[in-house]
Amino acid sequence: MTYAAPPRGRDQPRRTGTVRTALLAKRAAGYFADDAAAPGSVRLQLNALQALCRQAFAVRLTLIAIGAPFAMANATDGPPRYGVLAAAVLGVMGSYAMLRDWDRFAPRLLAHPTLMAVDLIFGAILLLTASPASPLAYAAVCTPLLSGLLYGWRGSGIFTGLQLVVLLTVFRAWEHRPGTGASTLLIAGFCIAAGIIGVTLRNLMFHFGTASQALAEANSRLAVAEAVESERARLAREMHDSVAKTLHGLALAAEALAVSADHATDPRELKDQAATVASAARRAAAESRDVLTDLRHHTALSSPPTDLRTELTARLDDFESRTGTRATLAYRAAPTLVLPPGAPHQLLAILSEALENTHRHATGATVVEVTLEAEAEAEAEASTLHLTVRDDGTGTSVSLDDLQQLAKSGHFGLLGMLERATSIGAGIRLCRGEHGGTEVKVDLPLRTSGTPLPAPPSPTPQEEAAHA
Repeated sequence: MTYAAPPRGRDQPRRTGTVRTALLAKRAAGYFADDAAAPGSVRLQLNALQALCRQAFAVRLTLIAIGAPFAMANATDGPPRYGVLAAAVLGVMGSYAMLRDWDRFAPRLLAHPTLMAVDLIFGAILLLTASPASPLAYAAVCTPLLSGLLYGWRGSGIFTGLQLVVLLTVFRAWEHRPGTGASTLLIAGFCIAAGIIGVTLRNLMFHFGTASQALAEANSRLAVAEAVESERARLAREMHDSVAKTLHGLALAAEALAVSADHATDPRELKDQAATVASAARRAAAESRDVLTDLRHHTALSSPPTDLRTELTARLDDFESRTGTRATLAYRAAPTLVLPPGAPHQLLAILSEALENTHRHATGATVVEVTLEAEAEAEAEASTLHLTVRDDGTGTSVSLDDLQQLAKSGHFGLLGMLERATSIGAGIRLCRGEHGGTEVKVDLPLRTSGTPLPAPPSPTPQEEAAHA
């Protein structure tokens, strides 16, 4: 399909020229647009501006002090000399006051640009009695620089123009002296360049401040998002390792009760199955309370110390009573083993997941052996805690090496075990035992004081949330 061009009327060239002029004006305004707005947090930028302005006043003070004798020498006796002396004193005092008490006088200078104009008049008096070749001429360059730093494009343009008028007046007064034209032209070029440099530095600082503030806000939002996703991943692991499994067992028990209600005639059998359903429901409620209690402990950033040996024994006794599979514990560590915060909880969660996997997937398993030992290393400054869960079933062919494969195949329990071990800086292995069966081994490096060694890189919260 083709589109015909609109008819070109008499005003088409005029309209095109107007649009072109507007675009050129917009481009020009883009360079000489209003000054960059100060960002919300400008402490660093204001400190940098303060340092630049104070240095400019220090240079100006030095040049006035050096050039004042030239003006005094050229002034005639009487009121002209006293006027030059007063202008020199006021110029030196003003620059010294801004250099010494910037925090006190700078707000007034920013609010009243006429003060800069008064200071320019004092400098004009000194420069008029001296010459464009004296050091006072270079002091005139500081005025456009300061106006650009303090007031932006408009202020810089106004004060640079006034300074050029002063230089022209001085040139008229000293044009009979050789070299006056070259000196005046040089100082005028310095004034224009100083005004542009001052405004450019000011805008660069404020643009940098705006970009820094935006970056800080983005980092803050990213940190919040990472914390939320990390907490979601942790909740997913907790729910999978506790309530989800119990509810699955509750559903199976309820289905069995429904089938038995249609075919069984023994009331005691129905009663036992109903008691199993009630027990599973109570267990799910208890595990839900445990999850909520753990959440409160994380919120309060405090949790009671965990007796690892007692907790291990309780978990094994509960597992043996529920499944009928014999479970043994070999504890070869100090009675008062000190672990880093969070490590006992993660180790117990890994143990519970390993026991549940034995119950569900280890065909022919009759016994589970759990070993906990702290092995001191040669340098005596570090030790390694080993937690081993071994059964005598048929073994497994699943590996913990590929996270993506674990997630795709639905082994979220194994993935949670790996993430828990990584979160405390421990290594975990899942393999066949030497005498058959499946073996899960967790190695947690410790210092002698009980604090962990530096942990290896862990998955990002986004990866954890995606896997969980």
